[in-house]
Amino acid sequence: MDGGTPGQRLDAAQLGAELGERATLVQFSSAFCQPCRATRRTLADVAAMVDGVAHIEIDAEAHLTLVRQLDITKTPTVLVLDGAGEVVRRASGQPRTADVVAALGRAI
Repeated sequence: MDGGTPGQRLDAAQLGAELGERATLVQFSSAFCQPCRATRRTLADVAAMVDGVAHIEIDAEAHLTLVRQLDITKTPTVLVLDGAGEVVRRASGQPRTADVVAALGRAI
């Protein structure tokens, strides 16, 4: 997973769901995106393994204002937020489980 958008903070109102106590995996997806389905499974599995971590999936097409604000240019794009909602990591494309776990290590 590559770098984040340092200092950018997101909250439950913007994301439409509660943040995780320790970290949140935010996935931007689109309807016909095959890698988005695999990413959904990977992030859900990691969130289930790590206490206090939430997975929020956002339909990019239905949230264009947020997509523009965060400069999301392709799906899937995953943001890793720390417990305060600050973006600490960002990656585009289908992530590997090990990379997600490593990125969470920086957030927690």
